[in-house]
Amino acid sequence: SMIDHPLIDEYWQSKAQDLADIECPAFFVASWSDQGLHTRGTLEAYKAARSAHKFLLVHGQKKWAHYYDPQNVELLRQFFDEYLRGEGHSTRDWPKVRLEIRERAHVGHWRDEDEWPIARTVYTPLYLDAVNMSLTEGPVQSNGEARYDPLTEDSACFDMLFQADTELTGHMKLKLWVEIEQGEDMDLFVAIQKLDGDGKVVPFIFYATCDDGPVALGWLRASHRELDLEKSTPWQPVHLHTFEDRLTPGTPVAVEIEIWPSSTLFRAGESLRGQIKGQDIYGDI
Repeated sequence: SMIDHPLIDEYWQSKAQDLADIECPAFFVASWSDQGLHTRGTLEAYKAARSAHKFLLVHGQKKWAHYYDPQNVELLRQFFDEYLRGEGHSTRDWPKVRLEIRERAHVGHWRDEDEWPIARTVYTPLYLDAVNMSLTEGPVQSNGEARYDPLTEDSACFDMLFQADTELTGHMKLKLWVEIEQGEDMDLFVAIQKLDGDGKVVPFIFYATCDDGPVALGWLRASHRELDLEKSTPWQPVHLHTFEDRLTPGTPVAVEIEIWPSSTLFRAGESLRGQIKGQDIYGDI
């Protein structure tokens, strides 16, 4: 099907579900560790559902270990007893949203919220400085460029040191001006990583098995860069995927890459890294 229908057309539209039609009681459980699999879909479904009784729990653990943990099995029992069997009112005391704020693999703390995304989020622009390969809080004063060979393990990394404890919870995006030297398209793979005080990458749970994953991930094929202006927001770009706008060597174009939602606490002295590569950054999974 993907070979026969590489773009969004009537075939794929026929399979799309109207998430706003969800009105039954719903308990959404997602994991920050499922970057590239279920994380985004679960959170988008929660946002769109019109259920009068809906709850969201997002953890950063290995999903099957979390699922079978007795404490979480008990949450499922309470939910199903109340809404399938009509027994008890356990969810009256539940928060609408419960999030695990991660610091690294197997380390984090829980916090309750009233909504998702968090309404008090302060969306803050950072700027890529290709002269010293950094992220800055103010616009860059000097022109610069970063180059990498997309057919190798080469990549471009931009770092920013936090001077104070900083939490990043919710949506992010990366806007780039990209240019190719040959060909007519390019694939962009992005990883958001955390560096400790010594500049070493801090590992996070990735999928159900790995302990050395990223903070968050994003991808885009440059020819699919056209945005759906009705659905896109300043913090979450949504692409049409209905046609291909090929590149021309030597001609730069702007792309906006969605970084899938995450939640991470950066301590003072730790750093945020944005890594950009021409192939899957975590390709050994």
